[in-house]
Amino acid sequence: MSASYFDELETRSADERATAQAGQLRQVLAGLGDADDAWREAAARVTGPEDLPKLPVLRKSDLSGRQKAAPPFGGMAVRNATHVFQSPGPIYEPGGSSADWFRMGRFLHAAGLGPDDIVQNCFGYHLTPAGHMFESGARAVGAMVLPAGVGQTELQVTAARDVGTTAYAGTPDYLKVILEKADEMGVSLGITKAAVGGGALFPSLRQYYADRGISCLQCYATADLGNVAYESAAMEGMIVDEGVIVEIVTPGTGDPVPPGEVGEVVVTSLNPDYPLIRFATGDLSALMPGQSPCGRTNTRIKGWMGRADQTTKIKGMFVRPEQVAALVAQHDEINKARVVASRAGEKDVMTVHIEASGGDATLYAQSVASLLKLKGEVVIVDPGTLPKDGLVIEDQRSYD
Repeated sequence: MSASYFDELETRSADERATAQAGQLRQVLAGLGDADDAWREAAARVTGPEDLPKLPVLRKSDLSGRQKAAPPFGGMAVRNATHVFQSPGPIYEPGGSSADWFRMGRFLHAAGLGPDDIVQNCFGYHLTPAGHMFESGARAVGAMVLPAGVGQTELQVTAARDVGTTAYAGTPDYLKVILEKADEMGVSLGITKAAVGGGALFPSLRQYYADRGISCLQCYATADLGNVAYESAAMEGMIVDEGVIVEIVTPGTGDPVPPGEVGEVVVTSLNPDYPLIRFATGDLSALMPGQSPCGRTNTRIKGWMGRADQTTKIKGMFVRPEQVAALVAQHDEINKARVVASRAGEKDVMTVHIEASGGDATLYAQSVASLLKLKGEVVIVDPGTLPKDGLVIEDQRSYD
């Protein structure tokens, strides 16, 4: 087999894949012990991926409600867990230590990483799972890992130089921060590959890396599901991972849209340790016709095309409408608030517009950092100033 492929699953025929996934799906459904009778009756009628629309969609809010009632995992079927992670909400996710539990190896291999690489893993290792996800993927392809995490950029540059880092893993824009700091320090780095996620990879930023001799590919992954889809060197859409089934549905429903139309991404994970059935990501995308020119045969999606709700990822972290509501509720003098996501150069910027009669911008900024888990500029505006369009999170970034 060509070195372009991680294993034989990536080049299966459509019939082989459908047959295998139908069997995996039936096994997963049969093993769920947390379902009520009505759900079990519906699941009994599912014989393959084409029958998934017979089942209801599972949303983040459903997980949150379940976990409050039965912490930490809401009574969900969880096996062989070695870690528990926390995402904003808070929502808790299990993690496992078996080989490539999050299925990131397939993406890292497609990005050209292998045993000769030293990966500077700049995803967070504390509470959130991203650092562990990419580390397990690096182990799967035999690469060495420098567990760098986020921040301390000058030390990141020094470490990259001293250990001979050849590849970067992290959010799309943080590598630029490292490279610019290296330029400032007069340090030459040997990074030639980048595997990124957790935010949009803008075309201008990808070109910036290409101009510096760095091949940068992105994946689409979530804390709950692990890897969902990934780019290959062909860079024509994202190839769906072999361990999940992806549907594109009308937002707010479980009804599949016609092929090619934009809708909400709903994913069924076939991970027997933590199966999620018809999990609604809140992200928008569309199915692409045909197969990738790289030779991988699975379905492709167009990549991230926005949010089905107002939840928005800024600097690699989700900001949710309920967090903005909590900010307003914390201060009696605030009438309303609006989070605006924009770009300055190649970096995400968060500005929080607060409608209030006066107030202390420094105090509000502290509340923003505490409740939204991100730092941002606070702008106080007069009552009645913010638009009455129902938006509490506005994304002004261009994804063209």
